[in-house]
Amino acid sequence: MPKHASISKVETALEQLALQMGLELVDVELKKEAGGVYLRIYIDHDQPGGLKLGECEQYHRACLPLVDAVEYDFLECSSPGIDRPLRRERDFLKHIGQQIEVRLFQKQDGKKVFTGALTAYKDGCILLDCADGQKKQFAVKETALVKPVINYDQYFKESDHE
Repeated sequence: MPKHASISKVETALEQLALQMGLELVDVELKKEAGGVYLRIYIDHDQPGGLKLGECEQYHRACLPLVDAVEYDFLECSSPGIDRPLRRERDFLKHIGQQIEVRLFQKQDGKKVFTGALTAYKDGCILLDCADGQKKQFAVKETALVKPVINYDQYFKESDHE
């Protein structure tokens, strides 16, 4: 493969590797930023306690031969975090019944940001029950960002801050 291979050519192999290691490939991005080109691979799993640093390190080492054909300066393998954006169908389906925030490219009803419970995802559309009682439907392609609303009290106890 040439050194300028596209991400799509290696993404399948990266996903297979993640599955073999009991992980989920969340996203792969190649971005030019100050200082060089960054290849970022986001992985996760459904285990309590979240992704551990050692798991990121193991995946990083194992994926090096798979990304050799991609031209990049820096490789980062990390967790997308607890507030990771919802992008794929499986992300939306996993969050049915949970609170999410939807940011739109263009205003709808005078607003660009809506928050509510994700009640359904079908054919690229999100159905949202908003706090004010309204039901809203958004095509994913209209959204700039969709992410879970995080209740930090779930993750931190008062005693952790004392």
